[in-house]
This record gives sequence, structure tokens and C-alpha cells, in this order.
Amino acid sequence: MIMFLLRALIFLLSAALGLVVADLILPDFTIGWHDWWGFVLCVVIFAILQSVLAPWIARMAKRYAPALLGGIGIVSTLIALLIVVLLPIGGLRITGALAWVLAPVIVWAVTALATLLLPMLLVKKKVRASRA
Repeated sequence: MIMFLLRALIFLLSAALGLVVADLILPDFTIGWHDWWGFVLCVVIFAILQSVLAPWIARMAKRYAPALLGGIGIVSTLIALLIVVLLPIGGLRITGALAWVLAPVIVWAVTALATLLLPMLLVKKKVRASRA
């Protein structure tokens, strides 16, 4: 149970980091910081959508379009971003065409790196704490 919660926390943190980096890099990708609950809700919904959409899209691609299997992460990120932007929670807005093209790539790359690096940082911190 603890591992499940730790993985969920890492996935939420990596999703938040990916969205924040896209906000910093892309001018047409805007996080509504004035409504921080909206952003938190966006991160939670985005992370849930990512975890549900990626396996589903992978099954569909494997069955109907095997050539798309390599881009499953970016496609599921694009669909999750689209759904989060369309929800009336106001935490995230994407307006420009270039932002719609680059945002999934940036969010996917940052999320993938964070998912790899965050466990190492958390494990190091726990090991140091247990040694002290």
C-alpha cells in the first residue's frame, strides 16, 4: 500500500512539474495561478487521465495502428491536456497552435524524466534519514 501511495505521489509530482515547465517555456500555455485549487485539480485530473489513457491507447494502437506504438506517451499527453483544458475548472489554458504542438512533447518529456529521477531523490532522502 505504501508503494502504491509513493508511486501515486511521484506521478502527481511529475505531472505537476511537466505542466509548470510547459508554463514557463511556452507563452500560450497558461496556468491560472490565481486559482491554485484549479491547478491542483488540473494536475490530479491530468495524472489520472494519463494513467488511464496510456494503456488504452496502447491497446488500440497495437490492434489498429502498430506504427503509432512509439508515440503513445505523447498522444495520451495530448488527449489528457485537451480534456483538462476543456473542463470548466480554469486551472489551465492553451491558446496558440504552436503551444498545442509543443506542450504535449514538453509535458511528456519532463514527466518521463521526473518519473525516473524523483524516486532516486526520494530513496536517497529516506536512506540518509534512516542512517542518521
